[in-house]
Amino acid sequence: MKKNHLEDACTSVLVGKNASIDGSTMIARNDDTFDPINPQNFVMHPAVEGQSGRKVKSWLNGFEAEIPADNYKWPAVPNVDYKNLGFYDESGINGANVAMSATESTYGNERALAYDPLEKDGMDEDVIVRMVLPFVISAKSAVQRTGELIKQYGSPAGNSLLFSDNNDVWYMEIVTGHHWVAQRIPDDSYAIAANRVSIQQVDFNDPDQFMWSEGIQEFVEKHHLNTDKTGFNFRHIFGTDNLKDRHYNTSRVWYGHKYFNPEIEEDPEDGELPFIMKTDHKINVDDIEYVLGSHYNETPYDPYSPDTSDDEKYRYRPIGLNRTQNSHVLQIRNDVPEEYSAIMWLCIGFPTFAPYIPFYTNMDNTPESYQNVSEEFNFKNSYWMYNALSMLVESHYKEFLQDDIDYLTECRQEFRQAIEETDQQAKNYQGNELTKYLTERNNQLVEQMAKKAKKMFGDLYTKGIRLSKLTFDMDKNL
Repeated sequence: MKKNHLEDACTSVLVGKNASIDGSTMIARNDDTFDPINPQNFVMHPAVEGQSGRKVKSWLNGFEAEIPADNYKWPAVPNVDYKNLGFYDESGINGANVAMSATESTYGNERALAYDPLEKDGMDEDVIVRMVLPFVISAKSAVQRTGELIKQYGSPAGNSLLFSDNNDVWYMEIVTGHHWVAQRIPDDSYAIAANRVSIQQVDFNDPDQFMWSEGIQEFVEKHHLNTDKTGFNFRHIFGTDNLKDRHYNTSRVWYGHKYFNPEIEEDPEDGELPFIMKTDHKINVDDIEYVLGSHYNETPYDPYSPDTSDDEKYRYRPIGLNRTQNSHVLQIRNDVPEEYSAIMWLCIGFPTFAPYIPFYTNMDNTPESYQNVSEEFNFKNSYWMYNALSMLVESHYKEFLQDDIDYLTECRQEFRQAIEETDQQAKNYQGNELTKYLTERNNQLVEQMAKKAKKMFGDLYTKGIRLSKLTFDMDKNL
């Protein structure tokens, strides 16, 4: 059993329904591990009725707990090597159209942890999705269930979780062994979080917008943790503000704000960047994909910039990385019937260079190329195919970048066409027949994209041969 805790370093984006272009709620995140090679499966768990006595056990610590007898069906993106690395189901939308993404590692400060230390055998992040997502009927009930589990079992790590349904988007931060706060993202707002405590002023008189652990106000008062003269700034009380935050975390939030609100001047090292943001720009899936795949594009801090020094290029940690194992946008739409309103946009590969493929989550199963992924390179697996394509583009970034931009642009157009066609045809199906139809459409799109990716790979491979430095032209006959 793995003894050391496996931490994730992720970036999250949350969008309220009135801030999106079509009235959707959206939660999104990059799953960034510390190893750039960590294969993941994409699987579908069926609904269950009346199976009491089932238990969930963590592979990271001694946690074990019984789960309810009934659950909704739910997709997940777990590690292939779960016995050594833990399950880490990462993200999904269950049969009640509740979305969950977990987890973004978040660090409480030593002052708070001194009085409520982390629980070694508490509910770890590798099992938190399977302990919560299959059993909840709304985003708020997901926060409530998670809070109850933390109260009962404690947490062995600081974590942030994202929840949504068609109306509400919630962001929850667990910062000590038993204390947490969750904030509802206002309908007209968006938020970006990046591995540090993000929530700011908490209004304990507004339970519709905030939820919190039992006794948190008394805990803070008893141990003299509030450094402010007035208010209850959760970030100030429980969070950190250090060199790592400024260069590893805060700068990612700054770039997201810069993209959505270019009119606002901010400092990438400012620890007081606001959590809740508003913009006149109507946010769509493409915007979120761009942010999650970004690397300080068009700034001096871009690692690909040919015009700046290494000190500038590597000053800040980018959002999109080679160790992003999957990137996802969980979208729940309000302009189509709920039976096919939930779409999971999943990018297996570098989010900078690979497409986000849309999956209707009302499905029976996931495509075969996303299941039983090999721990060694196998081009038949979507995981390896899209990572190989990403690596190939980056290997000749200057020469291949425009090809990749054109490829991703074509993919997005085809995705929109596929969703429009599927939505129109879905009106003719109900119940199990609808689920079967949506499953078939998912499979068809995956096959279509696999052919497109392989052609792209072949085109770039052929182009790359001509870019070899082992060439010398003097006489065409020599």
